[in-house]
Amino acid sequence: MAAGKEIRGKIKSVENTKKITKAMEMVAASKMRKAQERMRAARPYSEKIRNIAAHLGQANPEYVHPFMQVNESKVAGVIVVTTDKGLCGGMNTNVLRVVTTKLRELQSAGVSTEAVAIGNKGLGFLNRVGARVVAHATGLGDTPHLDKLVGPVKVLLDAYAEGKINAVYLSYTKFINTMRQESVVEQLLPLSSEHMQAGKTAHGWDYIYEPDAQSVIDELLVRYVESLIYQAVAENMASEQSARMVAMKAATDNAGSVIGELKLIYNKTRQAAITKELSEIVSGAAAV
Repeated sequence: MAAGKEIRGKIKSVENTKKITKAMEMVAASKMRKAQERMRAARPYSEKIRNIAAHLGQANPEYVHPFMQVNESKVAGVIVVTTDKGLCGGMNTNVLRVVTTKLRELQSAGVSTEAVAIGNKGLGFLNRVGARVVAHATGLGDTPHLDKLVGPVKVLLDAYAEGKINAVYLSYTKFINTMRQESVVEQLLPLSSEHMQAGKTAHGWDYIYEPDAQSVIDELLVRYVESLIYQAVAENMASEQSARMVAMKAATDNAGSVIGELKLIYNKTRQAAITKELSEIVSGAAAV
């Protein structure tokens, strides 16, 4: 029964794994609800500031913010938002595949890249492919904090304002629903009417600025870009917990299937051993 003992050990091992994956599924489900609430709470602010930025861009065309100017540099910036931990299915793989495609497009156009990594998985990937990482933010935990994101992102924003890079792209996983997340790459800079078309209207806008138009628009567009970054991280965290819950549920179900198959094999092996022993006893009795 050495084989039977080995199978019993495998069954015990898979049962322990099933307990772990079930616990991780329940933890992810709890965190998922909080992450989704945080993401949905941030959406109205992001949409409102997008509308205001669009209105201001139409209302004061005589002042052009540096974020709305097109630079002639041959360098582009890429912000890659991923998770700090794994065990969330193919979520990170999908977003990094999209980033790889974008990097190849820029390289084929003769444009070099500078990257900002938000999350350990993205940082490790960028280092492996040899990308130039100018800043990174890791260990964000379960709650995104804007003060941790502003520093790394400001490196690319300042470089664009100085004309050192010609575009900034933002890559993250957009939350659709619990079962579906979408990897996207959006152009963050330069801002254009396409980026702000959510607030585009047929009529014009007129504002009274205090203290002056430049100060107001400068501050607003910086907050506008920061809100997009925060929203992207919030969406990514909600997607992470949803993907982890689904992945752990699938792992738990698979463990249950493996346990059932192992028990069936164990019972067949045990029955074969009993039958063999009975056959030997009967054969011995007949010989006597």
